Amino acid sequence: MSQHFASDNYAGVCPEALKWLIEANQSGHEPSYGDDQWTQRVCDAIRALFKTDCDVFYVFNGTAANSLALASLCQSYQSVICHEVAHIETDECGAPEFFSNGSKLLATQGENGKLTPAAIETLITRRSDIHYPRPQVVSITQSTEVGTVYQVDEIRAIAEMAHHHGLTVHMDGARFANAVATLGVDPADVTWRAGVDVLCFGGTKNGLPVGEAVVFFKRELARDFAYRVKQAGQLASKMRFISAPWIGLLENDVWLKNASHANAMARRLHDALVKIPQAKIMFPCESNAVFVTLPQAAVDRLRADNWRFYQFIGAGGCRFMCSWDTEPAMVDKLAAAIAEACTA
Repeated sequence: MSQHFASDNYAGVCPEALKWLIEANQSGHEPSYGDDQWTQRVCDAIRALFKTDCDVFYVFNGTAANSLALASLCQSYQSVICHEVAHIETDECGAPEFFSNGSKLLATQGENGKLTPAAIETLITRRSDIHYPRPQVVSITQSTEVGTVYQVDEIRAIAEMAHHHGLTVHMDGARFANAVATLGVDPADVTWRAGVDVLCFGGTKNGLPVGEAVVFFKRELARDFAYRVKQAGQLASKMRFISAPWIGLLENDVWLKNASHANAMARRLHDALVKIPQAKIMFPCESNAVFVTLPQAAVDRLRADNWRFYQFIGAGGCRFMCSWDTEPAMVDKLAAAIAEACTA
């Protein structure tokens, strides 16, 4: 089987998710637009997972999840504080600004792809005049765009700073599962108990065929969100085919097992690359991504040999991303290819 390391979106559907997609298809006719038994079942399962009474919505992809969530939290004359390499800043084609009718993203720096309370406060307090788009939301990415993971106390400190100034906290959790697998904590402890108000819970990169869950821990913030989903063309008429596969992830903690495997494969690759003198690891390997700088000749050789990877993601360098189905043998094959390319 051919496997690549450009993105965890390359991977197929995990068997557990596919099973429930087929189950939903064989259940006969079901009410549409989310009034089906499957969607209700998964909403309840997510509430149980996070141990709180939250509102849950489903959209097709992460761009819609982040953009619509931020639009619900932010007026057009307000702004969102994020890291300079955050996905909403670098890879959403202006969708957050589009769906919020112009809310500005205020990007700032931070070591290892992370925001800090001090950087957030600087942007919040920089100006208070009417000519400045007043900060209203802090958005953090977990795990980050460079593969690092916010610790629980880091999230808590950020949330305390944001809430102190009357801002809400949004978490882009496209790879939330990978972060939780790394931290080994209860999902509630790294979200609402730490001060996160809204989570975009990623499923596609963790083995689903399609679909992300937008989880409002503060239910009052979800007012009219269903209308935003509809207006944006994200309300699936046969929603059970988005929601039902989530059962396969949530049952028996498959979502954590998938993420743990992807993380382990990234660590395996990392440990092999640190032995190659010409390969320079750029960031701590804390989830399922490895960022490394390689000689240009090695990059060209790898591409010529049909290895696929990105160089424009995050802070540059070569990004190698592992997935729920990445095979150890393929990791070893890639590591060997990199070593050979570096010494050719």
